[in-house]
Amino acid sequence: MGFMKGRAPIRRTLNYLNAGKLIMKDSLKVFSLHYNVVGKNNVGAKEFVFWYLPQIQYKNPNVQIVTLKNLTPTPFIKCYFDDGRQILVDIDDKPKEDIIEHLVQTIGKSKEVLQKEIEAAEKKDNPANFGVGCERACICEAYGQVPCSGVVLLPKFMRGKYAFCNK
Repeated sequence: MGFMKGRAPIRRTLNYLNAGKLIMKDSLKVFSLHYNVVGKNNVGAKEFVFWYLPQIQYKNPNVQIVTLKNLTPTPFIKCYFDDGRQILVDIDDKPKEDIIEHLVQTIGKSKEVLQKEIEAAEKKDNPANFGVGCERACICEAYGQVPCSGVVLLPKFMRGKYAFCNK
């Protein structure tokens, strides 16, 4: 397996990518991370990029993520929203866990919003759902299905009592 080579190959597995907990708000358009490769104050930023950035990219495909190395004396994150607002997050001398928790609280969607989105996606994604609160009240409303037996009687060969009596 070619994808299981290199430093920490676990980062390239689908289970690891799905485990990311930062799902950004829909209004966030650009997420830029500025850090240096050397220096003690950049250790948390480097580890954040190594461990959490693949998850963030996988969970937020509509957000442009930019990493800029060796251009600033102190590491920081800058977020740009579609209405022109900007958020600046200082990550100097912070561990990677504190950085991700702060980002989840500030630019992440709340748990209630995520739960509502999951419920809405479940109902709309599956056209086979029918019953109260769904698109169709009965399966017979779907194209290609047999009509309701209360409205149109089935042919005798499709009814069980006639099929078994003739044999």
